[in-house]
Amino acid sequence: MKQASLSEISSLLKGELKGDGDILIKGIQALDFAAKDEISFVVGKAYFEKALNCNAAALIISKKANFQTEKPLILVDDPYLAYAEISTFFSKEEWKARGVSSNSHIGENSTVDPNVSVYPCVYIGDNVSIASGVTLYPGVFIGDNVTIDTETILYPNVTVYNGCKIGKRVIIHSGTVIGSDGFGYARKGRMHVKIPQTGIVVIEDDVEIGSNCCVDRAALGKTIIGHGAKIDNLVQIAHNVVIGANTIIVAQVGISGSCKIGENVTIGGQSGFVGHIEIGDGAMIAAQSGVTKSLASGEVVSGTPAITHKHFLRVAGEMKRLPELSKEVRALKEKIEELENKINK
Repeated sequence: MKQASLSEISSLLKGELKGDGDILIKGIQALDFAAKDEISFVVGKAYFEKALNCNAAALIISKKANFQTEKPLILVDDPYLAYAEISTFFSKEEWKARGVSSNSHIGENSTVDPNVSVYPCVYIGDNVSIASGVTLYPGVFIGDNVTIDTETILYPNVTVYNGCKIGKRVIIHSGTVIGSDGFGYARKGRMHVKIPQTGIVVIEDDVEIGSNCCVDRAALGKTIIGHGAKIDNLVQIAHNVVIGANTIIVAQVGISGSCKIGENVTIGGQSGFVGHIEIGDGAMIAAQSGVTKSLASGEVVSGTPAITHKHFLRVAGEMKRLPELSKEVRALKEKIEELENKINK
């Protein structure tokens, strides 16, 4: 079991320690459940009372907080970020190479570094390159001519179709499919003629993709998931889409073909995008938005079709008044009819 002193934790977080730095901490836990040998974190005034009454040995809190307690404190700029960092420290297990299971399949001319963990029932096709530190859990399928770089993890039943390239420290969760055919058809009378999807998918370094996502291969060229992008569960990314670095995509988003999403974009859950549009760097799309046209950098939109968020809030406010406005309109219409009847007489 990992443990660290408060001084060590404060140093790791680059925080300011107030209290006994020799106290040993064995984990991090929420305020409601923290034990006497654990540390917890406080993200706002709403949690001050819980923090005063919790059992935690120490607390992580903002430098700006006006909070008084006898418990030791580590003061940081962002308690939630500090939680992420210290949680990683306590939860991360030392990685050990298990080698390649005899119950896995390795194709012809494939190169698998000996310092890997390839579990039983993994299929690796021909001409594949698997780098050091890679983990492939049971049921993973790797097609021909795939490249997987160092320290990448593919959880059970991930499928990577032929020719795709996956970078360093990528995490792909169970059930996700990388490189399935894009949805491309030409009309021939009443028939739909399939357009061969001959491109690939490129996933750059430090990307994480949730469970049961689909990233389609390009019709020609590449579908690209940029460095550091984070994609939630149940997301559909169509052929020739480009996702910029450090973009966040929440669950159940659908992005149509040839969209170009900029860097540091935030896309809320259940949003949908028409094809062939561009989203500028830093744009924010609220949940359930329908994006039908390109957006400028930094633009914030909501609704279907998506409009500026400020405008959407005004529209939403007026929506609540529609029944009342409808009554007023009917009343005005009746008065106008009465006046017209009097004039006509």
